[in-house]
Amino acid sequence: MRRSDDMDLARRALRGRDLVVFSNDWDGDPLSKVHIMKILARDNRILWVNSIGNRAPRANAHDARRIINKLEKFTEGIKEVLPNLFVLSPLAIPFYGSELVRNANRHLLRLQVLRAMKQLNFKRPISWSFLPASAPVSGTLGEEFVVYHCVDEFSAFSDTNGRHIAELEERLLRRADLCITSAERLRDNKSKLNPRTVLVRHGTDFTHFVKACDPATPIPADIANLPKPIIGFFGLVADWVDQEAIIATARAHPEGSVVIIGKTTPDCDDSALRKEPNIHLLGRKPYADLPGYSKAFDVALMPFKVSELTLNANPLKVREYLAAGLPVVSTDLPEVRKVGLCKIASDTEDFVRKVDECLAEGPGPSRERAEKIFSESWDARVEEIRHHVGVAMTAAGKQL
Repeated sequence: MRRSDDMDLARRALRGRDLVVFSNDWDGDPLSKVHIMKILARDNRILWVNSIGNRAPRANAHDARRIINKLEKFTEGIKEVLPNLFVLSPLAIPFYGSELVRNANRHLLRLQVLRAMKQLNFKRPISWSFLPASAPVSGTLGEEFVVYHCVDEFSAFSDTNGRHIAELEERLLRRADLCITSAERLRDNKSKLNPRTVLVRHGTDFTHFVKACDPATPIPADIANLPKPIIGFFGLVADWVDQEAIIATARAHPEGSVVIIGKTTPDCDDSALRKEPNIHLLGRKPYADLPGYSKAFDVALMPFKVSELTLNANPLKVREYLAAGLPVVSTDLPEVRKVGLCKIASDTEDFVRKVDECLAEGPGPSRERAEKIFSESWDARVEEIRHHVGVAMTAAGKQL
């Protein structure tokens, strides 16, 4: 296919379409799915279906609050959160361990989505699944085209029934007209079941995070007066985070501060972090404030344990750190290596050494460093996605 044909497909694909998107809850942290769909909503109408879950809820306060929150959102009906972007919070039976309850939830979800599509007068819809849990419904909504957008190895999460999730994902992969993956390892794995699998890596919200390099950007009060150097991390504190590397870094710099921005997942014990006098867990912060916190960082950390889950991951925070102009130290993950702008640590001792190297070479935000990631915007990534969808729809004889 000629380059001019490729460009024409990208121009015409995914414009004026109706998309049904199965993903995480809309009001969570702005993950890759949110960035992509915000851009696609400029030219398409989107029905965003909030998370239907990859695991059964547990008998704890966190999951009880989540169920109550979902019930409250369900009563709101369809909510337009942005022009052309509508959010549906479906109702489900929460204790769905049995096949009977799963079947009931499948029918309940399908009816709710079909009703919402009818209310919005959706025509020739495309379903777009970011979660394997949508497998029982994807392809049953009268869609013209089905996309599975895989950004994680979901069966490797410790809080899920890995075998059940793998079965759901296999079903979704076999049904999908196109599978988009965010990491090379994911592409290689998923293409074994679906040859129509492509790679589109994450982008970054450059204009947002580069504000860390702007002298006018304020530094939030709860980090502004902490002892320097400030070595920072933002994101979930979960079981895949290498707490040993964080603690070793803090102990190597007792004169400074290690700052963690983000919530701790219910199944993760962060007590060892809290015992360190110079580790400051500041909790989850608004997305709008992250450039200000990044401005206070001297070095940014990407301390993930190496596992099947993280080997398939493409950590979004790495590109966000880089867009903020920060030096980054990471554990050895394939997709971080592909970025090529981070220091890669082989073990805990090397992690501390790499942090020291960053501090010696030029700590803090640098506009020159940020410009190196400028071309990897979400707009550029969405153009790649449009192209792949256009090629796949044309090959399938579908009308763009």
